[in-house]
Amino acid sequence: MNQFKSRYIGDKAFYRMILMIAFPILVQNGITNFVSLLDNIMVGQLGTEQMSGVAIVNQLLNVYNICLFGAVSGASIFSAQFYGQGNDEGVRNTFRFKFICCTLLFIVGILIFLIGGGELIHLFLHEDGTGNLLATHAAGMEYLMIMLIGLIPYTVTQIYASTLRETGQTVLPMAAGAVAVLTNLFINYLLIFGKFGCPKLGITGAAIGTVVSRFFEAAIVVLWTHRNQEKNKFIRGAYRTFRIPPLLVKQILAKGTPLMANEALWSAGQAVLVQCYSMRGLNAVAALNISTTVSNLFNIFFIALGSSISIVVGQQLGAGKMEQAVETDRKMIFFAVSVCIFIGAVLFLLSPMFPQIYNTSDDVRNLASNLIRVSSVFMPIYAFYHAAYFTLRTGGKTLVTFFMDSCYIWIVNIPTAYILSRFTGLPMIQVYLICQSVELVKGVIGIILLKKGVWIHNIVDNV
Repeated sequence: MNQFKSRYIGDKAFYRMILMIAFPILVQNGITNFVSLLDNIMVGQLGTEQMSGVAIVNQLLNVYNICLFGAVSGASIFSAQFYGQGNDEGVRNTFRFKFICCTLLFIVGILIFLIGGGELIHLFLHEDGTGNLLATHAAGMEYLMIMLIGLIPYTVTQIYASTLRETGQTVLPMAAGAVAVLTNLFINYLLIFGKFGCPKLGITGAAIGTVVSRFFEAAIVVLWTHRNQEKNKFIRGAYRTFRIPPLLVKQILAKGTPLMANEALWSAGQAVLVQCYSMRGLNAVAALNISTTVSNLFNIFFIALGSSISIVVGQQLGAGKMEQAVETDRKMIFFAVSVCIFIGAVLFLLSPMFPQIYNTSDDVRNLASNLIRVSSVFMPIYAFYHAAYFTLRTGGKTLVTFFMDSCYIWIVNIPTAYILSRFTGLPMIQVYLICQSVELVKGVIGIILLKKGVWIHNIVDNV
């Protein structure tokens, strides 16, 4: 028992250190997802077609958001380790790399959505006699055209906020995110329902609220970073030149390209999975939207702890503290899984409550409740895999995470969902349960790789 405790459970100072890193991320994600839930509920009051149209667009935009995450993550591995070394110029160069990479991604993303947005929405619409597909498509296009404006501040925020977190400044991004989501909630209430003399704009109002809030968030993050250059030394002279040492570019591309490709393929894979589920009709799309929004509110715990691993363990690896990094990683993973066993149980018990808030049919509500139950049961598995993913990524094993994550979803998850949705008569809940069950294999792979210690590397010593 004492040996188990010493290996997997830390002391008060250990958990205080974790919470100092994780708590701001947890609060930011918590506020974001809670307001997203309220936002989703408000849109859900407009009807199933409007809610489904917005859900489809958000699924498509999520592909861009996660690709953006992948673009900054390749450089972020180096940022955390450079900061652990005390190398401000190294962090500055990774910031420049993020800026260039994200700008190019933004241009590509805008062109894709402007040219092919309507066709992409159409892929998710399948007749089942329960909804108006034309109304759903029109609602989706109306929402998309306004949301594209918000990609500008969102991209800028990710470039700055990711670097701030990697240099230990986690509170400011949290505060900016809190201001943004509360602004979004307030404007949505005014413009969706036409309160206090404002026009009643429905989903157009929801899109305007999101875009305005993102500009607020970007302004706070950028202005604070530049006004506090003593704390944020990486921003000094960051724009004097965009020349990055060729060796560093080569290293980031070597480690980061698999990561960027992974995020792009993974996010696209998630969209394809939803498209497979949409073969069960508009009710399935609506129920999955409710389930995903509610589950995301509870998933913030393992997401925050996974992000904390990349910061804490990354800094220890950069400082050459290999044994300490291994011990810290093991205890953080155990903590994440333990927390999510409890959180998953709470979500399971609350699963019937959330769908009742939506203005939709009983069939959609019942299906959403069952989907939430499935997600709650698998939450500890998600927590372990998420922590293992960030551990491997932090040690520079991005090619391994590429095969383990995006390759797996395209080779295993998508064929499974495709076959079940198109060639069987299984109901949606059984299709979803089987597709989640195949994730167990990834957990086993993660255990094997962590035990072998393939991630224990300092990747910035020779850069």
